[in-house]
Amino acid sequence: MAAVSELFTDLEALDGAPLDPSLLAGRVVLIVNVASKCGLTPQYEGLQKLYETYKDRGLEVLGFPCNQFMGQEPGTNDEIKEFCSLNFNVSFPMFDKIDVNGDERHPLYDELTQTPDGEGKAGDIAWNFEKFLVSPTGEIAGRYRPLVTPDAPELVEAVEAQLPS
Repeated sequence: MAAVSELFTDLEALDGAPLDPSLLAGRVVLIVNVASKCGLTPQYEGLQKLYETYKDRGLEVLGFPCNQFMGQEPGTNDEIKEFCSLNFNVSFPMFDKIDVNGDERHPLYDELTQTPDGEGKAGDIAWNFEKFLVSPTGEIAGRYRPLVTPDAPELVEAVEAQLPS
């Protein structure tokens, strides 16, 4: 498995600032590909609540807008940031749009998509709001398909199990 510092390369926040991977060292990270015009977009609310509940105990939620699923994230970085702030009060880090599948897939997702879900299936991202949990040591601790909501017991329990005591 790749270490966190290897997974989070060449990533920029919506405002263009590069991500310093050392800021994630020793933290639990939930990685989610997101979209503003999707039936699952209300999951932003749950992601924000999860973030607020556990951020002081070591959780980071990272949102990666992606427009690969029926054009459901067509906005600019400024439009995405405004949408997330106004509609869901998102305060967790959001990044520049990336590809999560295909020839232009970001190296982060090259690594993540090798991880099987609870049913043992690895491979391409199925849809918006697929989630990956990364342990404080940088290992991918779980993959959760889009219909697993941020408040689903299996996800919350997995997050809690990864948090430092």
